[in-house]
Amino acid sequence: ISLQMMKHAWDNYKRYAWGLNELKPISKQGHSSNLFGNIQGATIVDALDTLYIMEMKEEFKEAKEWVEKNLDFNVNAEISVFEVNIRFVGGLLSAYYLSGEEIFRKKAVELGEKLLPAFNTPTGIPWALLNIKSGIGRNWPWASGGSSILAEFGTLHLEFVHLSYLSGNPVFAEKVMNIRKVLNRLDKPEGLYPNYLNPSSGQWGQHHVSIGGLGDSFYEYLLKAWLMSDKTDEDGKKMYYDAVQAIETHLIRKSSGGLTYIAEWKGGLLEHKMGHLTCFAGGMFALGADGAPSDKTGHHIELGAEIARTCHESYDRTRMKLGPEAFRFDGGVEAIATRQNEKYYILRPEVIETYMYMWRLTHDPKYREWGWEAVEALEKHCRVDGGYSGIRDVYNNHESHDDVQQSFFLSETLKYLYLLFSEDDLLPFEHWVFNTEAHPLPVLHKDDGNKEENEK
Repeated sequence: ISLQMMKHAWDNYKRYAWGLNELKPISKQGHSSNLFGNIQGATIVDALDTLYIMEMKEEFKEAKEWVEKNLDFNVNAEISVFEVNIRFVGGLLSAYYLSGEEIFRKKAVELGEKLLPAFNTPTGIPWALLNIKSGIGRNWPWASGGSSILAEFGTLHLEFVHLSYLSGNPVFAEKVMNIRKVLNRLDKPEGLYPNYLNPSSGQWGQHHVSIGGLGDSFYEYLLKAWLMSDKTDEDGKKMYYDAVQAIETHLIRKSSGGLTYIAEWKGGLLEHKMGHLTCFAGGMFALGADGAPSDKTGHHIELGAEIARTCHESYDRTRMKLGPEAFRFDGGVEAIATRQNEKYYILRPEVIETYMYMWRLTHDPKYREWGWEAVEALEKHCRVDGGYSGIRDVYNNHESHDDVQQSFFLSETLKYLYLLFSEDDLLPFEHWVFNTEAHPLPVLHKDDGNKEENEK
């Protein structure tokens, strides 16, 4: 079924928005997000590997031809370094590793080079926003004290290591290793990493800590850097398990109804709220269980299972059986969104991602059952004539659609569903690590050397 869903999403994107970033499935036209500046084709690049994995050969071929002829980075526009990295660089790298088509490697490295000026700061902590023509960077105006954001500069590592591997140019890997050096030198409040870091002074901004938005994928990439290095990156490993220890001590709580959740930390005070984005952490804990100190393996799996259950409850307690953007554990509510601006669902993948990891690591059938519930809800409430749309209020009887088919729906949500119902030997975890946009990158084995160098 995820194959049919992919076909519906892709065919409509092709029909109504081809070459533009995303599709508006109700108005049947293109949608352009300012995250990508004037770079076009986000859905095409994000979906390449999904098309390939699902063996949609015709579609993959058309997408590849579009990339060859039309994917252009010489645009005078400001982009989000993080979003362009995880979707475009990640998407191109995966397409290359899966298909072996040289065009994808070439475009990935070309785009990587365009992103390098973002690191021209006093500390080497990159800017959030970069004009890829002028090379001028800046930070989000709303970010605490002109800071860069942990989840943004902390989610470059996997892709940049591969850029060095594929180009033979060490500069990409050096840039991201330096980020880690800066973080290692800093004092962490209670062992936690605040979400804001000033790239000029190298000091933390406000002491806000979150495993949801603003923090999330930084932690994921510490673990995955270690896994992707064939478990040789001891530094990444230590940083990950130390961080999990601090998260357990200070952020993980149990509600009176027995649901385990991950709260947010604001200068020492807890906010008992969990975002849909935070739900990826169930899969992360389970994926990291194997490398945990030996007496802790079962505990990490259990933690993953509990987060999965809480996130399933956040879906189950809505009218539409789709989870809200954020849900709370206070004032007598549990796993329910209490604010209007948190009741939306924009086709996000994190809960299904966790089901997929939990299924592969435990083979408990409930994860497939829960995934199937999500499929039914997506088909019932998000599928429209012109594709798939997000929903403004998941507690409502009637769908109010937001009219955007996010590129990550094709890249992540549908890919994780497909993997949840596939055999374990499709993209097995011992050989592949998924970037935070679900783009698979191969584990770099010690004996690989830099074989690409000789092939050039």
